[in-house]
Amino acid sequence: MKRQAGEGRGSTLNETLCDEIRRLLVDGALTPGQRLSESALSEQLGVSRNTLREAFRTLAHEGLVTHAPNRGVFVTTPDMASIVDIYRLRRFIECRALSAAWPSHPAVREMRAAVEEARTCREQRNWQAVGSANMAFHGAIVALADSARLDVFFRQISAELRLAFGLMSDKEWLHGPYVEMNQQVLETFEAGDTTAAVALLEQYLAQSERTVLAAWARQAAP
Repeated sequence: MKRQAGEGRGSTLNETLCDEIRRLLVDGALTPGQRLSESALSEQLGVSRNTLREAFRTLAHEGLVTHAPNRGVFVTTPDMASIVDIYRLRRFIECRALSAAWPSHPAVREMRAAVEEARTCREQRNWQAVGSANMAFHGAIVALADSARLDVFFRQISAELRLAFGLMSDKEWLHGPYVEMNQQVLETFEAGDTTAAVALLEQYLAQSERTVLAAWARQAAP
């Protein structure tokens, strides 16, 4: 039986559903410009169409989906300004979280697990999964700040970022180089050199931003 938004804890259901759709975006299961079928997605997620439409309204407010009159709902294709803004926010959040954290923080275990998962997926040449593991690594960096609000906010940013990643067809080029960079950040931080770890993270984000912006420029070119 499909769940309705008005049943019992409706707002909680909407939040849960939005989180699930964001997860699909972060995992690369939904791609920029893709038209979202209400019937197929409501069946996949086990919710009614009315509940799904409510989630679409929330995600549209976040800029993750776009309503096109008489055409339906589409996954948003990011523009250059949004990509630049995402990386500005990432520098502010991630670098600050890492600089103020203690190397024995429990989230460091999550960082290590994400790096190991990325290496395993790289050996299997599963580049989509490598990308998901890389994003989990950076989510763990944000978790160093011990802020539930920042965690939620970063999940939204991660979904927007994965849309930007969707502009690139070569997933190996997009995700492969950053596995070792993540490991360098982690090992430097665990060794107690926080300043150097933050500098490595800043270099990582600068290189990633250049790569994504170059992909956007190629996609936008006539």
